[in-house]
Amino acid sequence: MSTPTTDQVTVRRAPKIPAFIFLGAVVGVIVTLVLTSLFPADPSVGFGALFAYFALYGVTAGVVLGAVVGIIIDRVSSRRAKTVSVEVTTVEASA
Repeated sequence: MSTPTTDQVTVRRAPKIPAFIFLGAVVGVIVTLVLTSLFPADPSVGFGALFAYFALYGVTAGVVLGAVVGIIIDRVSSRRAKTVSVEVTTVEASA
């Protein structure tokens, strides 16, 4: 025997925050590589070590900016949420 009921639910499209964080980290590495390449590297340190050191800051800044953008988009998408009616049918298992 089934008993249908009607409920109100909110439907919205939510962004995936980890995707924004990962993309921010990648952009941070690319920006760090470009900025490090624009200036001459100290021969006693080398380009690789200099890039790795500055990449720590670039990745961190990219992750933070990616998370902030993801949260802003999440807030905007919550304003566009719609409330719809759904029919819930509960079916009892027969023995």
